Amino acid sequence: MERENVVKSVSRALDIIDLISSKKNGLGVTEIAKQIDINKSSVYRILSTLVRYGYIEQDKDTGRYKLGYKFLEVSSKLLESIDLRAEAKPYLQELENETNEVIHLVVYDQGEVVYIEKLEGTETLRMHSKVGKRAPMHCTSVGKAILAHLPSNVVLDILERKGMPLHTDKTITNKEDFLKELIQVKQRGYALDLEENEYGIICIAVPIFDHLGKVIAAVSISGPTIRMTAERMEQLQTRLLNIGKQISARLGYVSKIS
Repeated sequence: MERENVVKSVSRALDIIDLISSKKNGLGVTEIAKQIDINKSSVYRILSTLVRYGYIEQDKDTGRYKLGYKFLEVSSKLLESIDLRAEAKPYLQELENETNEVIHLVVYDQGEVVYIEKLEGTETLRMHSKVGKRAPMHCTSVGKAILAHLPSNVVLDILERKGMPLHTDKTITNKEDFLKELIQVKQRGYALDLEENEYGIICIAVPIFDHLGKVIAAVSISGPTIRMTAERMEQLQTRLLNIGKQISARLGYVSKIS
């Protein structure tokens, strides 16, 4: 019986927290009691405990209760502990199972992308990429997906430092053309590598954002030109955009566009 009461008290406390979190200006004891349908004395005891631990604060002027800053402390610890690779892995496996193509997860580091995960798929495809290897940003879909969401001064600095060397005869090496390409990438939400890095291989990628809204990574699907037809690319872009949003959400990103 005592154990049941403890669980019930925790349940009520969580209900109160959830209710208060939905009200920007906070709530009073009477309002909370009415909405949760428990007596005011019970509400007051729970609130007093939550206040003591910093999860709830009481406005001295209005007497209303609001969320406390303890939640920020806890959430920041959670966000710091999030492992991008671990959070993304189930979604990458979904893509691999659905497409049978090569799936990459890369992070941005010092003007380049670094492969931190590669799923080989079941179809035959020989690529130079491997986990731990670095790659240029200007001729890869993952690189373009990230560059499109970096500040313009950072993009220009990267292009200046790293250059835009030719990898195939399809590589974009003109700065003005490339910057126009990045505008299109940002508008449509995904980036393409149309044999710009390796002959015979087409890639499509989307950016990954962290809880601060900063682009930190990208996910891509790579396949041979014979399989990556215009019709299939259209199907893949929809799926990949959704996967990018899901992984970003797992990292705490809240999209500004509903």
